[in-house]
Amino acid sequence: MLTEPILYSFRRCPYAMRARMALLASGTACEIREVKLREKPAEMLAASPKGTVPVLVLADGAVIAESIDIMRWALARNDPEGWQAGDDVALIAANDERFKHHLDRYKYPDRHGSDPVAHRDEGLVMLGELERRLAGQSHLSGDRWMLADAAILPFVRQFAAVDLDWFAAQPVPAVRRWLAEGVASALFERVMVNRPQWRAGDLPVHLG
Repeated sequence: MLTEPILYSFRRCPYAMRARMALLASGTACEIREVKLREKPAEMLAASPKGTVPVLVLADGAVIAESIDIMRWALARNDPEGWQAGDDVALIAANDERFKHHLDRYKYPDRHGSDPVAHRDEGLVMLGELERRLAGQSHLSGDRWMLADAAILPFVRQFAAVDLDWFAAQPVPAVRRWLAEGVASALFERVMVNRPQWRAGDLPVHLG
């Protein structure tokens, strides 16, 4: 039996980013194994054959292979900042389904055979929904950072980065303010620490 959970992660993956944020915010001690998606380790595939990150292997051997489930598991154990009060299930689902669909086809048009401008515009419509929320409050669920913010920000960050000049010119100033503040936070800086690729036999590296 493991003594603490093991997180298989990829630094730039937005799903893995949000899992790391929740694990850090909850104070969950775990080993982190940075992987390359082109060289998926056998240990990760044995735990989760679908081969996507993040994958959290618990101390009792149970596996959580969906990032939002990792977030909710970690915060159910310990939630010192009250993130669970901002678990907007519908908003997170819209991000994970509709927004991610358009994001992928905007960022990777060759992979999807898609019209990137059409999908960029659809993504902007959804950012308009966030803008309306953020025009009246500082964060997605109120006046402080909570679960919905952590769950959605990595995807908005990825969308913005496709064409920063275009994004800067769009009528979503509150979204830009929220994104900039989130990316500049101490928590996000901790989440984005560079770590070497994990290989079997390496000494444990701890998230923190």
